[in-house]
Amino acid sequence: MCLDLKRTDAIAMITLARPDKGNAINIELADALLAAVTACEADAAIRAVVLTGAGALFCAGGDIDAFAQAGAEAPGLMQRLTGPVHAAQVRLARMRKPLVTAINGAAAGAGLGLAVMGDVAIAAASATFVGAYGAIGLSPDVGASWWLPRLIGLRQAQRLLLLGERIDAVEAERIGLVTRMVPDDQLMATAMAAAGRLAHASLPALQRTRALLLDAPLADLETHLDREVQALTACAGEPDAAEGIAAFREKRRPSFCA
Repeated sequence: MCLDLKRTDAIAMITLARPDKGNAINIELADALLAAVTACEADAAIRAVVLTGAGALFCAGGDIDAFAQAGAEAPGLMQRLTGPVHAAQVRLARMRKPLVTAINGAAAGAGLGLAVMGDVAIAAASATFVGAYGAIGLSPDVGASWWLPRLIGLRQAQRLLLLGERIDAVEAERIGLVTRMVPDDQLMATAMAAAGRLAHASLPALQRTRALLLDAPLADLETHLDREVQALTACAGEPDAAEGIAAFREKRRPSFCA
């Protein structure tokens, strides 16, 4: 087994489970990740997803041993690996259910893109972050070159992806690469608490907010304001909006169901 998927109430937890290989991504893990994300997207009982790694590392990136064994066939292997991982990442970013990443250790290469894409990214104090691509003559994948400029700006992205600097969790929190750093023994409790909070929110509102945030850098102000109006009016027509307004007026916690 290279990946574990379990559900606790309305929260699904996806665990990369190749701890002996640092959860490095091979074809089996890439396919399993896409299958797990697809299952989470289709399960209406799931309202939030947590992504983490087993063992000491979050994800060491691509499986270097597999790259070496591929030899001249390495380009084909790269395409085969990135296909399902990128498809899984797009589903995680666009589906109704929000994502929390619980970064339990080193996130390198492809693992960096997966780690930082969470709507909430919680890093253990022992976590580290490194692009690691240039050291093996490769360019970024799994969205690292897309997420980093948006999260931390071009200069910091250049620092991590061109200079290849490794940063610790303290620095990652300081520059905004992660939402929060916590002691190692508090990582999963903190991540599950965040996921629980998201799971009790309005999924239509969260989905539209996530889309607005992701698409904002790609639009001019006028276009984005129009998108906000479209999203807002769509939310206003949902049952969750009526429930949220009523709960606010009645000074109670809303019970969202959409």
